[in-house]
This record gives sequence, C-alpha cells and structure tokens, in this order.
Amino acid sequence: MSTHIAAAPGEIAPIVLFPGDPLRAKWIASEFLTDAVCYSEVRGMLGFTGTWEGHRVSVQGSGMGQPSMSIYANELFESYDVQTIVRVGSCGALTERVGMRDIIIANGACTDSGINRVRFHGLDYAPVADFGLLRAAVEASERMPLESAVHVGLLFSSDQFYSTRPELNDPFVRHGALAVEMETSALYTLAAFHGRRALSICTVSDHLVTHEETTALEREQTFGDMVRIALGAATSV
Repeated sequence: MSTHIAAAPGEIAPIVLFPGDPLRAKWIASEFLTDAVCYSEVRGMLGFTGTWEGHRVSVQGSGMGQPSMSIYANELFESYDVQTIVRVGSCGALTERVGMRDIIIANGACTDSGINRVRFHGLDYAPVADFGLLRAAVEASERMPLESAVHVGLLFSSDQFYSTRPELNDPFVRHGALAVEMETSALYTLAAFHGRRALSICTVSDHLVTHEETTALEREQTFGDMVRIALGAATSV
C-alpha cells in the first residue's frame, strides 16, 4: 500500500491508463472497462480497475504537472509493479499544422522544467517513448475510423500553465514541438529509470495560435478516440 494511492496489493493491473483529471479516469472506467472497481479515492485522485476485451486494465488520475504526476507514476512502478503507463491527456496546439481535437502520439518530450536538470546534475536528457508502445499506437490508430487527424511528434512539457513568457514557446515550435502539456517529459524519464514502458497520447483541447478551446466537460468526457488508441496499444505489447 503506497502513501498517495493506498490500494491493496493486486488491486492495480500491470497496464494503467493515466489521465490527469480524476473525473476523466472515472469516465474512462465507466465507458470503456467492464466490471470496473474503484481502488482509491485518496485526495480525490480516483483509480479504477476493470477489464477491456479480456485484458485487465487500470485507470489512475495523476493530477496536473510533473511533480504531481511523478508521485503517482513512482508509486505505480515501485509499489504496484505496473509495467505499462499510457498517459491519455489534453494539450494545447502550438502550430497550425495541428487542429482542434487532433491526436498527438508523443515520440519524445522537451521541457522547461528543472526536474531532469537536478536528476542529471545539470546535463540534458532526452525523454522518449517506449518504441513498442509507440509503434502499436500508430498501428492501432491506422485501423480505427477516427474523426480527427493523428500526428506523431514532440510535446513540450511546461511547468507553467499561465506563462508570462509565451514567446519562449517559439524555439520549441521551430524545432518540431507540436503542442504543450505538463507531464510527459517526467513520465518518460521515470519509465526509463524503472525499466518500464510509457507513452503519451494527447488530444488537442486548446489552440494557442487560433485561440479555439473546448469546455471542461468536453475535455472530461469526449476524447474517446485517444482512449481507444491507448487501450489497443497497451494491450498488444
């Protein structure tokens, strides 16, 4: 039993979908899993385990930002022997190459966070996805009738949602970053440290160029395509 999840041994599956929003975790469990059972309500960060097409799968909220996400990822890896985490989150598009509700499968993540600088003694580390999961997600997306486009590329994991220096996004965009979110860089780093698999699949909920946005309820309950891709990928590797 861990400090922040407090589930009993065996209650969490080896495969975990990892939304930031605990209410999205509840929605995913309700809409996609069979016989889902809530194993944690600590601090309102809900976690559920059920089955999907015969595979045992858990869904765990992670909160917003790399520090919060890192607490839950560490506990899942260390205390519950989770082998695969797939983040299913929202992101803000940084370029007109990406449209609203498009899906981004992140092959890597850059960041403005100091977390990895501390971990690597001031040196730069390149956090990347597990290739098997990445390939499986792309293949799953190609088999599905999707309403939106799918992109494979870089995410920018920022420590600030309300940035006072938005112009600092520009160098990342010029070097290929498609969208900004707040968790993937640390998730990929922790998975590498623990020798586990991780992937981020994000749906564009806001557009920093066109200024379009979705509602909170839409972000919570209407991003089903990325969940289907995540489940297809995570249960095939």
